Parts: sequence; C-alpha cells; structure tokens
Amino acid sequence: MSVCEAVIFDLDGVLVDSEIWWDEVRQAFARDHGRPWTLEDRASVMGANSRQWSATMAERLHLALAPVEIKRTIVERMVERWRNAPLIPTIRHADEVVRRLAKRWPLGLASSAHRDVIEAALAATELEGAFRTVVSSDEVARGKPAPDVYLEAARRLAVDPARCVVVEDSLNGVLAGKAAGMTVVLVPNASIPPAPGASEAADVVLESIDQLDPEALASRAGAPG
Repeated sequence: MSVCEAVIFDLDGVLVDSEIWWDEVRQAFARDHGRPWTLEDRASVMGANSRQWSATMAERLHLALAPVEIKRTIVERMVERWRNAPLIPTIRHADEVVRRLAKRWPLGLASSAHRDVIEAALAATELEGAFRTVVSSDEVARGKPAPDVYLEAARRLAVDPARCVVVEDSLNGVLAGKAAGMTVVLVPNASIPPAPGASEAADVVLESIDQLDPEALASRAGAPG
C-alpha cells in the first residue's frame, strides 16, 4: 500500500488509557462472586466483543449467571466510570492527533467495547465529531482477532481495506487489522502492554501516537524490504 485513504483507530489503549479500567471492573465483579480474575483471564477476553467476553467470564468464573447479566453489570460499571471520572485518562496527545488527522483523512473508530461504553468515552474526551463512522464489535459477527469490525468500518467509510491504516495497541487488534488486509500501526500501551508477537505482526511500531503519519507509514509499509 502506497496511498492512505482512511485511518481507523482502536479505542481502549490507543486513544484512552482505559484497558486498566476494564480489568479493574472485571476484578471487582469476580471478587463480588468470590472468585479471582487473573492475568490469564484478562488475556482470554482481550479483543472479544461483548457476547464473547461475557460468555468467557461466565465460563472461567464458573458462574450460573447468564452472560447477558454479566455483560449488563460490566457495561454499566464502565459507563459509570466514564461519566464520573475526575480525570479522563486520554493517551497523551491522542486527542490532538485525532483532530489533526481528521482534517486530512476520513477517520473511523473500530472498538471491541459495547456501544454505550464507546459513546461515554467519546463524550468524555469530546471526540464525538471527529469520526465519520464508529463501529462496535457487538455490531459484527466476531470480535478481534477476526477482521470483522475493521472490514465493517472500511465498508462504512467506502474505502478499500487495502488503503486503510489501522492504529492498535494489542496483539488481537493487530491480527484483526492484518486479517482485514490493512496497514497496521502498533502503539504499545504502557499500562497493559501487548502480548508477545504483536510487534512482529504489525507493519510499523511507534513509541507514541504523536509520531503517527499515515501517509508516510503507508508508503513505508508498502516499500520492498
């Protein structure tokens, strides 16, 4: 790919440092039911959509609760955090980068989060108007690492997936973007680093999001090695 026609961002861990919130909410939920929530448990739901992670939580925590009830509780607690947070955990420079790129390219947001959580996060960060399309993995058949959410974002933007740049922070997100045929930029999150193999799977790895130059990166990723 030598031309970038759209940029699609993940949300948690890329634009907002909220992966740790998800983990804390799930830990608290597990404690409420007398269970632990481990690093292995966290890894098992990374990138999954709400249907998938709620079913996984029910199984791993050995709960008789229906997954839909687990989903409702977790989503409500996440939305409450966004609405009441005294300090919004935006990744440094992320909001500036999004607004800068929105002047040049159509932007999409493709997140594994529930739509209610996405909307609460965008309202808190005042980025609602920056994206031409917002897609939750709940709106497609499969969550990440399947490519569904990225392909749907490209479809709504009316852009060939091969001409899209994806910005991710997790292994499953990187794999989803690659499976969609897109150029994938990995910006590792310091709070919850990506699983091993993410850097190798990505086309480009950046230290921080303010280094993002989609056109240059697209050309670099498509150049012969």
